[in-house]
This record gives sequence, structure tokens and C-alpha cells, in this order.
Amino acid sequence: MLISHNSKVNLTSKMVVLALMFVSVAVSAQLQTAVQVVTNTNNAAATSQNNVNRLNDQTEELLVQYRTVLSEIESLQVYNQQLENVVNDQNITIQSMNEQMTELESTNRAIVPMVIEMVDMIRKIVEADVPFRKQERLRRVATLEGILDNSGVTTSEIYRKVTEAYQIELDYGRSVSTYEDELPGNNVKVKFLQIGRTALLYQTLDEKESGMWNASTKQFEKLDDRYNSAIKEGLRIAAKQAAPNLVGLPVLMSTGE
Repeated sequence: MLISHNSKVNLTSKMVVLALMFVSVAVSAQLQTAVQVVTNTNNAAATSQNNVNRLNDQTEELLVQYRTVLSEIESLQVYNQQLENVVNDQNITIQSMNEQMTELESTNRAIVPMVIEMVDMIRKIVEADVPFRKQERLRRVATLEGILDNSGVTTSEIYRKVTEAYQIELDYGRSVSTYEDELPGNNVKVKFLQIGRTALLYQTLDEKESGMWNASTKQFEKLDDRYNSAIKEGLRIAAKQAAPNLVGLPVLMSTGE
């Protein structure tokens, strides 16, 4: 069978076209595979990046938590140190208070007998002294004697009140005062003129009779009427109703003259 030249050419052309088609299909398949690989790679890279971002966020969060825990630990260490200092200071204070209480107990054993003796002495002073404001002074002594057996009053408070009473008695010796009271042994109310512990004089409210305490006879004695004006002036000066001035008053009487 004879094939013409043209037929051969056509056959060859067809074969070339067919080969090209096969090549094109192969190349296309390769291109699709490459594209898929790139796509898969990109997807994997995106997933990996997301994982990296998520891990980074978790790492940042853990870092913040770690720093917070470190800060809390530091604060607790400072607090514990401060608390330890407070406890140590309290222990020192307690020890000091215990020592002071021991010393106070020893001091009380020494002070209490002395205070009792002081109260007893002040009563003797009032009873033997010039009898000015005697009832008031005796009531003060009785108050002191009452608190000696009162467990609710501290030793320091008792001592303070006793020394205060002594100070009042001391001030009496430097004072000039006047007050109204009944004449001892008589229901007559009079005005008293107290001049320290030097003189204690009186004058009736009608200013007609005057007298004074005689330390020798331990009683009040009537004075001559010539002293009425002077004692009246002395009472006015003591009551701050007149300016201070020299007044001729008797200082001591033993015979009633």
C-alpha cells in the first residue's frame, strides 16, 4: 500500500500536535501540582504563624502573671519583715512592762507604809494646828484615810492626793483669808480672819464683838473693843473689798489682854 508524500506530512503534523497536547497536559498537571504545593505551604505557614501568635500571647500572659507573682512575693516579704519588727517591738514592750510591774510592786511595798504615815501625820498637824477651817481640813484627811483601803485607787493616785493635801496645808501658812463659820463651843456665826498660822481672829456679824485664838490656852478669847475697827478692816482687806494696808492687829495673846 502506497502512502503519498502529503499523507506522510499530515500524519507527521498530527503526531506533533498530539505530542504537544500530551506535553501541554503534563505541564498543566505539573503546574497544578506546584500551585497546590504552594497553596498547601501557605496554609501551613499561616497555621504555623497563628500557632506562633497564640504561643506568643500565652507567653506574654504568663510573663505578666509571673511578674505579678514576683511583686506579690516581694510585698509579702516586706509585710512579713514589718510584722516581725512589730512582734519584736511588742515583745520588748511586754518585757519592759513586766520589769516595770516588778519594780512597781517593790516600790509600792516601800511607798504604801510611807503614805499611811503621811496621812496619819497630816491628821496630827490639823488637830494640833491653829483651828482655821478645821472641819474642812479634817474632812480632807478623812477622805485620804478612806482611799487608803480602796483597791480601786492606785498607789500613785493616793500619793498624788496626799502630796496635794500637804501642799494645801503649806499654802495656808502663806495665805490671808476670811470665811464664815460658827464659833467653836458657841452657836454664834462669826467671820474669821486667818493670817497664815500667825493669827486667827473673829468678829461677830454685827461687828460688836471680836476675839482671837490663844495658842497657849488652846481656846478663843474675847478681845477689847478697841480692836473691832482694825479687825473689821482686816476682814475687808482679806475679802479684797479694800486695798492692802497696815492694820494694827494683835498677834499673840496668852492672858486675854
